[in-house]
Amino acid sequence: MPTKADPCSQPSLMHPDEAIALLLAQVKPLQDSEVVPISQGLGRVLAEDLASSIDLPPFNNSAMDGYAFRFEDLANNESLNLIGQSYAGHPFEGEAKPNTCISIMTGAPLPVGYDTVQMHEKVEAKEEAIFIQPPKAIGANVRYRGEEIKTGGKVLVSGTQIGAAELGVLATIGTSQIRVTRQVRVAFFSTGDELRPVGTELAPGQIYDSNRYSIRGLLSRANVEWIDMGVVKDDPEAIREAFRNASANADMVLTSGGVSVGDADYTKQILDEEGEITFWKLAIKPGKPFAFGKINKAIFCGLPGNPVSSMVTFYKLVWPLINKMQGLPQAKPLQLKAKLKGELRKYPGRVEYQRGILSQDDKGEFQVCLTGGQGSGMLTSMSLANCFVILAQEQGHTADGTLVTVEPFNTVLC
Repeated sequence: MPTKADPCSQPSLMHPDEAIALLLAQVKPLQDSEVVPISQGLGRVLAEDLASSIDLPPFNNSAMDGYAFRFEDLANNESLNLIGQSYAGHPFEGEAKPNTCISIMTGAPLPVGYDTVQMHEKVEAKEEAIFIQPPKAIGANVRYRGEEIKTGGKVLVSGTQIGAAELGVLATIGTSQIRVTRQVRVAFFSTGDELRPVGTELAPGQIYDSNRYSIRGLLSRANVEWIDMGVVKDDPEAIREAFRNASANADMVLTSGGVSVGDADYTKQILDEEGEITFWKLAIKPGKPFAFGKINKAIFCGLPGNPVSSMVTFYKLVWPLINKMQGLPQAKPLQLKAKLKGELRKYPGRVEYQRGILSQDDKGEFQVCLTGGQGSGMLTSMSLANCFVILAQEQGHTADGTLVTVEPFNTVLC
């Protein structure tokens, strides 16, 4: 018996891959930049190529704790004479002499004349007589000056997002300040008289304003400068003023709710009057309603109101836009195959992003199970998950043990 179609699916629904391509074509990277100290550089995006002002490493040094010596001396001597030591920050100041060696620590400078290092474990020391097992070749365990990068060599390129490793690289070459792209400014607010602040009592028919906190968390992970404008009442002029203020102070205006066909509030009306907005119906679940366009000079993205739908559409559509505006390249998300634990129900018609828990079995093979109820209002399904189980548009019910496509959560959702 054939699987029924998704009752919410329509032939006119746009595939999410088509949607993101159209969205990306309508935004450009920001051109403004600023100089910040590297202590404030985490997550920022380089606005220019960066070259090294020094050789890296800046001098020949030892790759391990051991003894430094002249390789040629091992051929003619049973032992070498210990004449000193070299520590990091306290180099050996004497001269390298034939048939001698020094004790040397990892990272310590290698004196001119010594060309090889042997680790402690392969050395026998009897007072000042040092017996060394010959290494395989001259230069063993030596890090040569400039072997990683030469002075003037390119270290990082424009468009690189600064992570922990990049901060270390910058500090290694002595860079204290970097030029980065200005952060994208995103203004967001919620609308609705039913929304109440957390920590207050709920009256009948009221709910807590949770979407705004989820959006704030997503934007913080996306390394943008966000402007939380709070909750706006269901009043046409209040909503109009909120959109005008947001668009005057931000590169992007972001809202949740008020963009579906059945919405009875004023959001769509004001958007039509104040901006150039297109309302889309996407072949995605959870999700489907999405709005995109411009208000003054700001990009506008309208997310659906259901909490999970809001997060999924942000992940799929808004986050790539922010990345492009920051000057980051578009990277295809990591996807892999995992064995489904339990049955999975789905109607053909929309691409589904079900929330799952990815793990490995005793054999090291990937397996995934759903987090439970997958309703678009069940925000705990996101909290419990560490991945999406992605089901193709025409895919139907899926049996236990089937290999399914899994996308581990990225840094925005972790």
